[in-house]
Amino acid sequence: MIDFKGVHYPRSVILFAVYFYVRYGVSYRDLEEIMAERGVTVDHATLNRWVLKYSPQVAQMEQKRKVQTAESWCMDETYVKVRGEWVYLYRAVGRDGQTLDFILSAKRDTAAAKKVFANALYHNGIPTRITIDRSRSNAAGINEVNKIFKRLQIPVQIDTVRSKYLNNIVEQDHRFVKRLTKPMLGFKSFISAAATLAGIEVANMIRKGQFGSSISGFRQFAKLAE
Repeated sequence: MIDFKGVHYPRSVILFAVYFYVRYGVSYRDLEEIMAERGVTVDHATLNRWVLKYSPQVAQMEQKRKVQTAESWCMDETYVKVRGEWVYLYRAVGRDGQTLDFILSAKRDTAAAKKVFANALYHNGIPTRITIDRSRSNAAGINEVNKIFKRLQIPVQIDTVRSKYLNNIVEQDHRFVKRLTKPMLGFKSFISAAATLAGIEVANMIRKGQFGSSISGFRQFAKLAE
């Protein structure tokens, strides 16, 4: 359960503001006006603090509650600007488009690819196949994971399929993230980018029905904080 002790606003108000920001891609000043329309006076700086503090915590909870995904994965990276510089958002999705894992990295290299694979394996189990594009670092990342399996004498070998066409599933899924980050006008720091993107990914998972619930998106988001 996420601890809201010491805050001066009701838990539901904080979570509503955070969810609205990461789901609908508004600026903090626009969100300040939206909250005022609902009778809540809160400045944009406070809204920013809420998103950066609570989005990562909700994202940690989602890994425990999402439904299981397919054993065939797709993995790719997209670009996000931080202080005017491009950084890389690595994303892994299941065969049917379910989000598996995501990592923001300052570099696009084998170490980053290996890390996202390792995280995805830890949270989702071992797939039979991973589809990637022609990226050498992504292929090297999977190869490193297979080497670890071999050293640990784990009788598993992940097959790699290198095909830009077959990887369209994850590339199409990037669009939701890009659409939401565009009105945000870039991020001021790597930490703020990672925290906000974590919330956006959770909102995307709710939209895709990955928590097996028929209740509203906000109620699902709030339930993850319990």
